[in-house]
Amino acid sequence: MKLVVISADLSPPSPTRVLADRLADTTRWQLTAHGHEVDTRVVELRDLAADIAHVMETGSPGSDLRHAVKTVAQADGVIAVSPIFSASSSGLFKSFFDVLDNTTLTGKPVLLAATGATARHSVTPERALRPLFSRLRATLVPTTVYAATEDWGAACLADRIVRAGRELGSLMGGRAAITENTESVVPLKQ
Repeated sequence: MKLVVISADLSPPSPTRVLADRLADTTRWQLTAHGHEVDTRVVELRDLAADIAHVMETGSPGSDLRHAVKTVAQADGVIAVSPIFSASSSGLFKSFFDVLDNTTLTGKPVLLAATGATARHSVTPERALRPLFSRLRATLVPTTVYAATEDWGAACLADRIVRAGRELGSLMGGRAAITENTESVVPLKQ
């Protein structure tokens, strides 16, 4: 199975890429446990920034961008991760999906994730990313993952990564998404 990770981080190393890698590891583990071989490819959008700007101006993609689009088109599942800027995905992230053909992601399982500086933007994946991918008719994993700076090392982030990876692995393997509730909820009184 082909798993494609699309990361819109702007400079390595970044929390966005770390989150993308952890989600890919969990998804790969889920698929391997069910007997699937997994070929994981990473599309780093920062390496394609000039090509993306060029194709938006001229309509003619360069060879690296054509290769990246072909890689996404051939995927059995996609993990799409963006940093959050000004309460939305990065412009580079949005522009990449603007240049994809409208049918590229149709019916393809997609896991959405984002990183940000504070928990204030934790609903951004649901508010900004989910509508974009719904419009592209992707089959969205029920769980989205958002990681704020203070979330790294917290058990709730690790649980959410595992749950989302399991859901993507299940969808890629042809099974219904497993939606186990592994998170503990903090009562409002605290």
